[in-house]
Amino acid sequence: MKAEAYLFAGVAGFFLAAGVGYGWWSGREPAGTAALTVAFIMSSLICFFFAHNHRRRGARPEDRRQAHIADRAGPVDFFPARSPYPAVTGFGAAVTAVGLVFGLWLFILGFGVLCAGVGGMAFQYVHRGE
Repeated sequence: MKAEAYLFAGVAGFFLAAGVGYGWWSGREPAGTAALTVAFIMSSLICFFFAHNHRRRGARPEDRRQAHIADRAGPVDFFPARSPYPAVTGFGAAVTAVGLVFGLWLFILGFGVLCAGVGGMAFQYVHRGE
């Protein structure tokens, strides 16, 4: 994470220099100066996050030149074999989007189907009673 911290430190430095230059050159125009200040703060926050994680956890396998791909490998994730909920979620999202155009009743119907699909995906493999 050290490389990412340096990358975002450079981005933060750019936004700081651009914000100071813009504020001086534009006669303290508030909108652009505020936007560049917020961009500086956000990139500094990301830089701090990466630097703090590097100090706390140490170097990752990606940070070492001698590392191999197998050093980072592990279980990817659990993927269900068959599930109807992605199709239900997609259908609900489509009906919700069409409902934005044609009326509130269709939007509410689509939002209900969307919530049912998302809830089904989230709770499909929850083991009850454990």
